[in-house]
Amino acid sequence: MTATPDNAAPDPQQIIAELQRKLDESRAELAARNSAYSERIAYQAAANDVLKVMSASPGDPQPVFDLIVERARDLCGGYGATVYEFDGTLIHWRAATGVSDNPSARQVVEAMYPMGPTREWPSGRAIIDRQIIHISDLETEPGLTPALRGLTVKSAVLVPLMRGGLPIGVLSLGSRERGGFTDTQIELLKTFAEQAVIAIENARLFDEVQAKTRDLEEALEQESAGSEVLKLISMSSGDLEPVFQKLLESATRLCGAEFGIMNLLSGGSVRQVSFYNMPEAYVSEWSGKQYPPHPESVMGTVMRTRQAVHVDDLRTRPAYLAGNPAVVALSDIAGARTYVGVPLLQRDELVGMISIYRREVRPFDEKQVQLVERFASQAVIALENARLLNELRERTHQLSRSLENLRAAQDRLIQTEKLASLGQLTAGIAHEIKNPLNFVTNFSTLSAELIAELKDVLGRATLVDNLRTEVEELTGLLKENLDKVVQHGKRADSIVKNMLQHSREGSGEHRPADINAIVDESLNLAYHGARAEKAGFSIAFQRDLDPSVGMADVYPQEITRVLLNLISNGFYAATKRKVEAGDGFEPMISAATKNLGDKVEIRIRDNGTGIPEGVKEKIFNPFFTTKPSGEGTGLGLSMSHDIIVKQHGGSIDVETERGLFTEFKIVLPRTNQR
Repeated sequence: MTATPDNAAPDPQQIIAELQRKLDESRAELAARNSAYSERIAYQAAANDVLKVMSASPGDPQPVFDLIVERARDLCGGYGATVYEFDGTLIHWRAATGVSDNPSARQVVEAMYPMGPTREWPSGRAIIDRQIIHISDLETEPGLTPALRGLTVKSAVLVPLMRGGLPIGVLSLGSRERGGFTDTQIELLKTFAEQAVIAIENARLFDEVQAKTRDLEEALEQESAGSEVLKLISMSSGDLEPVFQKLLESATRLCGAEFGIMNLLSGGSVRQVSFYNMPEAYVSEWSGKQYPPHPESVMGTVMRTRQAVHVDDLRTRPAYLAGNPAVVALSDIAGARTYVGVPLLQRDELVGMISIYRREVRPFDEKQVQLVERFASQAVIALENARLLNELRERTHQLSRSLENLRAAQDRLIQTEKLASLGQLTAGIAHEIKNPLNFVTNFSTLSAELIAELKDVLGRATLVDNLRTEVEELTGLLKENLDKVVQHGKRADSIVKNMLQHSREGSGEHRPADINAIVDESLNLAYHGARAEKAGFSIAFQRDLDPSVGMADVYPQEITRVLLNLISNGFYAATKRKVEAGDGFEPMISAATKNLGDKVEIRIRDNGTGIPEGVKEKIFNPFFTTKPSGEGTGLGLSMSHDIIVKQHGGSIDVETERGLFTEFKIVLPRTNQR
């Protein structure tokens, strides 16, 4: 073999071959790099797809599971992938590819789950060991169930889904080839497992947030409804119907019921007092009706136990089967099936029940029963407020009456003191004035008699005609003056007597008396007195006495004095109008009585001249009169007012129309508060 000299030229073929070799190596390296880069791109795209699905369905992990098993199978070269979820006790089959494509195989797998974790199954082993389980040959792996032999899947890798150190599921990948999976594929599967954990955790947190949100919304709605009820209670003036309506509406709506009833208990009988959304046919028949509850009805059970009663189906209850009318009406007319009744306990006393109903067999949960119990407590508050308000009103009424009685007593005391002072004054007047008046009257009468004697004496004397005429004129004028002195002396004496009468309060016996009898007697006394005083006196009477007026607690003598005064005034006014109108007018007095329950009414009416408007306001003032001098003292109506108002606690009013009529209306309490 001949050696090649050092300075020999390079072989072109060798150079080309070496360059080709290096080019092939570079191409292979570039292809490998491109493949790895493509895998990373595919892995990243798959991860991004999972994240997109995860963000689109935060409360539902199922779309994430479905995508994970699909991408894991495609990217890791497996035959099928499966996601299992572990609830701490059982393993649940959630998503799969491969086996899910075969309907018969899918049915077999679905029938196996849920199952408890066991080492005979790869998913159970991963949960128990809490680590990745990589089985290169399912046929030869010891400890597995024989049911795994002969399957299409020959090898598998299982990655536990861990949260806080505890397994919550498994992601498995199976292959038709023995030998298992590469480290890269397992790392990718671990990534998908982490995403599955995130999806499960997101769903759990989402459900918790949703549940808390629902709880907060329900609590807010319940608090709002409770606040509205309390506001109604605070604004209520004792009217419970609006409060009951709001309670029933809130309890029914918040508990998912159809209608509600408020029942009150009294003397062992129940009465339905308020309804919400009940059929009109039921309300018209049972509203306000009192009836004894059936012992086995909900109301009967509440009465016995004083606890809430929950009925799943009304038509299975003994009271319905026994044909109790109230229970049958609830079911057959209103359509009630499931309902709850909560007692109303007021100071440990059962006073009623609030009930809500569903028209389907669907039991209420514990929270709903507790909510009805809260509304029942508010119903008790409303009932207690109404009771206290009624007591307050009654007490206020009693205090008002006591205050009125006290004021009346004070008025009577003041009147008594005034009358006592007036009596003392009158006694002094009687002592100081009456005797001088008697002297004036007597000596005036005596002087008149002396003048008559003087005229007789002068009549026998011989006098010049002019002188006789002058003497007769003087004696006649003197006689007229003395007559006027006597007349006004008698009027002054009458005033003193009336002042004495006016100063005496409560004379006579205080006792129950027949009002109609007093009125009738007063009419007769006044008529006969007027006929005795004035010959030819005539007036018509009209009586309208209510037979039911009966007895009243009065001073009969004082009431008679008032009626005589009013009737006499009526005689005067009617007679005066007859004089003015002529013979075509018939004077008339009418008397009427009326039963006003705890009071009685007396009306005295005349068809006389009436009272002028300016005079009407003064008629009850002492010493005011419109009669001519010598015919009235002005004390009659003042005395009548004091007797009716101050002595008897009644009222006296007048209605009049000039030239037509005058009517006095007296109202007396049937029982005097004196």
